[in-house]
Amino acid sequence: MEGLVHQGERLDDLQINGYKIIQHPDKFCFGMDAVLLSAFAYVKEGEKAIDLGTGTGILPILLEAKNKGAHYTGLEIQPESVEMARRSVLYNNLQDKIDIIEGDIKESSSIFGKAVVEVVTSNPPYMTNHHGLKNPSDAKAIARHEILCSLDDVVRETAAVLKPRGRCYFVHRPSRIVEIFETMRKYKLEPKRMRLVYPYVDKAPNMVLIEGVRGGGQQLTVESPLVVYETPGKYTNEILEIYDMH
Repeated sequence: MEGLVHQGERLDDLQINGYKIIQHPDKFCFGMDAVLLSAFAYVKEGEKAIDLGTGTGILPILLEAKNKGAHYTGLEIQPESVEMARRSVLYNNLQDKIDIIEGDIKESSSIFGKAVVEVVTSNPPYMTNHHGLKNPSDAKAIARHEILCSLDDVVRETAAVLKPRGRCYFVHRPSRIVEIFETMRKYKLEPKRMRLVYPYVDKAPNMVLIEGVRGGGQQLTVESPLVVYETPGKYTNEILEIYDMH
């Protein structure tokens, strides 16, 4: 595996199956939102999944570790992230289970075809307002702001690549729940399950996990709150279980 980790990069232990991921601290590194989404989503035996905007490939790698799906694909527009993700796949010897494709989320259904997978995941950019950004081409800015794709783009292409009754999983900001649900319904993705994530039990939620079903019935289950910290620096037991840190 020598030569797969380049100068300036680091190799992070994912605490599962012995898997590691290559990241560059100066670029965009995955956060807790990706880990929580990988725990909220599920891929059944024999199913195929696509992760839209995969960054350095964290979601396909974690989903492969936790599920019995047949195959996982990550789509990413930034060539540097694509190259890093592909090296992580090789490092973990997952090249038979995971493909990393360079391409634009807005063209997902052209790249993959329509109604081709059972599961789509996405940890899309959260922020709409990117005026005043010093460098909109910066990897961190692209990951966090809707510079290269909008929420509508992500949801439209999710619906297009999903098979009927296929499932999608998003992590986003609670302030945009109404917009997310409206956009999902616009493209016939029915919100079925939602979980709010709170930094502390007495603070407002700062993340929302959403499951939708293409052509699903109109019933939403709101799951119990997920609280991240008991006290500053101390994770709750559920977060420790998700990270497998016990």
